[in-house]
Amino acid sequence: MQDYKKINYATNKDVVLRYVPGHFITPHSHVNYYMDLTDMKSRQREARATGEEMASHYMITEIVDTIICLDNMEVVGAYLANKLTKAGVHSMNAHQTIYIASPEYDSGGQIIFRENSKHMVKGKKVLLLLATVSTGNTIQKAIQSIRYYGGEVMGISAIFSAATRIMEIPVNSLYGTKDLPDYANYKPDECPLCKQRVQVDALCNGFGFSLI
Repeated sequence: MQDYKKINYATNKDVVLRYVPGHFITPHSHVNYYMDLTDMKSRQREARATGEEMASHYMITEIVDTIICLDNMEVVGAYLANKLTKAGVHSMNAHQTIYIASPEYDSGGQIIFRENSKHMVKGKKVLLLLATVSTGNTIQKAIQSIRYYGGEVMGISAIFSAATRIMEIPVNSLYGTKDLPDYANYKPDECPLCKQRVQVDALCNGFGFSLI
């Protein structure tokens, strides 16, 4: 695997995208870049900067009741919620605050909400928060589940996204293909890297990567 590279965010020196080119396998596709967002998700200063920059997309007219955090984005989600409430973003919750929730998955990979957590979704304006968006498969499942439980997904936020809209919902990201114009993801049976017999560097998911 090659050495890490980085891109600094234009307006905040603490928001840094670290990535490495190569051949990586995710749960839904093969990609030619791995985004290492560990520090942005887990280190206090970077997580706060990331959440506050994301908040700027929603600080004018939107209502946010609940932030559903995928990809271990709970720390960023807390700072995002804090910035939104300080900026006066409205909530329909009785205490005028924003819920922050992490999903539970059933054996089929579908998001579920138990009886004690359904109130965070039913009748609520939900913001989905992810680390990266590639194919959009994970988000589509999440949207379907939230709608099933009576919630409305009003927005999607990600640190990096290759998509700008999924199921007619806009994706707001700090970084995108404008920053990495040669970023590509492929269906496993259509991957040109595999056809060229390029060795796989690592298996990746929302928790990180494992070298092969």
